[in-house]
Amino acid sequence: MTSAAPAWALAFLRDARVARLATVDRGGQPLVVPVCFVFDGERLYSAVDAKPKRTRQLRRLANIADNPRVSLVVDEYDEDWSRLRYVIVEGAADVLTSGADFTVAVDRLVAKYPQYRSMGLDRDSGAVIRVTPDRILTWRFSV
Repeated sequence: MTSAAPAWALAFLRDARVARLATVDRGGQPLVVPVCFVFDGERLYSAVDAKPKRTRQLRRLANIADNPRVSLVVDEYDEDWSRLRYVIVEGAADVLTSGADFTVAVDRLVAKYPQYRSMGLDRDSGAVIRVTPDRILTWRFSV
């Protein structure tokens, strides 16, 4: 699926530092949260990390259990509107808590975000959201 996206969009997904993940609960209520993520060229991964949260029973995880359809947007705003761009990934999400994909995702997240090294993102526990793209929408300003 990612092979249909332009090269600039795939590079943007690889290099971007933050995205917004949209999930929907069974009643249709959307939830959009900022996430750190890593893109391996085929899938995107985001960890449920140790940053302070009111609960570990996160709505995004419950929403994915009820409805795995998600959207993730990476965008760039600049006062110079010739630099505006976004990539929207629509796809299916699942939650990993162990296994090879989980371990590799944690290692890639730790490599991308030095903060995870000091926070101690754990290869043996926690949860990682994996998004498998069905469609990638792209836009950038062009003159």
